[in-house]
Amino acid sequence: MKLRRALTAQAQACSDLGSPFTARLLRTLIPVLERDSTLSRQLKDWRGDIGPRGASLPLRLAGALHALVRLKAAPGLIAVYPPNEASDAALERALGDAIRDQASFIAEWIESPPQTNEVRRSAALIAVGNWLTAQYQMPLILSELGASAGLNLMWDRFGLAIGGARFGPESPALTLTPDWSGPCPLDARPVIAGRRGVDLSPIDPRDAAGQLKLLSYLWPDQPDRIARTQSAISVASAEVDRGDAAQWLETRLSQAHPGKLHLIFHTVAWQYFPAKVKQQAEAAITAAGRRASDQAPLAWFAMEADENPHGAGLSLQLWPGGQKTALGRADFHGRWIEWRAPPP
Repeated sequence: MKLRRALTAQAQACSDLGSPFTARLLRTLIPVLERDSTLSRQLKDWRGDIGPRGASLPLRLAGALHALVRLKAAPGLIAVYPPNEASDAALERALGDAIRDQASFIAEWIESPPQTNEVRRSAALIAVGNWLTAQYQMPLILSELGASAGLNLMWDRFGLAIGGARFGPESPALTLTPDWSGPCPLDARPVIAGRRGVDLSPIDPRDAAGQLKLLSYLWPDQPDRIARTQSAISVASAEVDRGDAAQWLETRLSQAHPGKLHLIFHTVAWQYFPAKVKQQAEAAITAAGRRASDQAPLAWFAMEADENPHGAGLSLQLWPGGQKTALGRADFHGRWIEWRAPPP
């Protein structure tokens, strides 16, 4: 059964990423969703890859259920969610009741892809920004694809503390402390001359509905992630446009920025783009690369899943020239980074 396999795979991923409660939740959902209901029929009819490397349907379900808890709309769920303890039988009963009583809410919620906006991924962005600044000595223009609420567009407002060294502003909104292997980032001070993102369903982190979506996709037994996200929300000011990533990028790249480096980036978002959008976006970047010059260079950074199951690959492509550089690997939630960038 496709749904069972997807829930099992995501449960294992959640366990590996330090959320035993979410792993247990997803495994408990298997028998609940095998019972006939309006929602279970909708899920079984879902087309395409619904697993962690596709539509991530299990994460959509987990987000919907957490949202009900945060809204205090399902008292039965609140009683079995952290910090409360509950037996397996109690958890299954509460999930069954929520699936029955809140079917329309859940069905609407899962129509949109997950939008965690995991701010720990900014640790890699800080390192990349420092590396590019050291090499080019230019202000940066930032363009993020799949930006969600644009929290990671604010990476220059965050601190990075590793190996006894600190990077970032004097008074950071938050400080990231990933397990780091490899050389420390160069101690450069990036200057951001402009920042903007795009998302099919952008979230406004400054309103209650936006904050609900952001916080509900965080796992309830990881309060540290919730606290970091709330700190990032406190300084969020980047604009995120609603639109198709490829079309937006074509327009964005048509603007010249002499004396500045244009950095395009995405973190665990590319997998959600349709194949046609990926092709068009890549074509737009390649065309812009041909127009790039030493006075207006272009960089494309990706932190994305690849054929290696060990975290996400960190890749960078630079123009003029189009040279590709592997920068290492990172945990999908930014808990660890293996930094392998060559000297600039």
